[in-house]
Amino acid sequence: MKISVIVTLKKNVLDPQGTTIKKALEGMSFNNINEVRQGKYFEIDIDEKNQRKAEEKANEMCKKLLANLVIEDFKIIKSL
Repeated sequence: MKISVIVTLKKNVLDPQGTTIKKALEGMSFNNINEVRQGKYFEIDIDEKNQRKAEEKANEMCKKLLANLVIEDFKIIKSL
């Protein structure tokens, strides 16, 4: 079963990479952008048939390795 995870910086954490991307886009005449926040995307293929159990495993992976819970939030997306 495939599980997707998106990890992003918490809203109160500065995102210098997002700011740089926003400035670059504005330099390309994309002037209607309010904010850019960058993050990480993981697609994990788990050997598990039960959706709930697969999401629990992904949740544990995020808490232990994939996300820095001090400065990042994560969201688990249903299997693809």
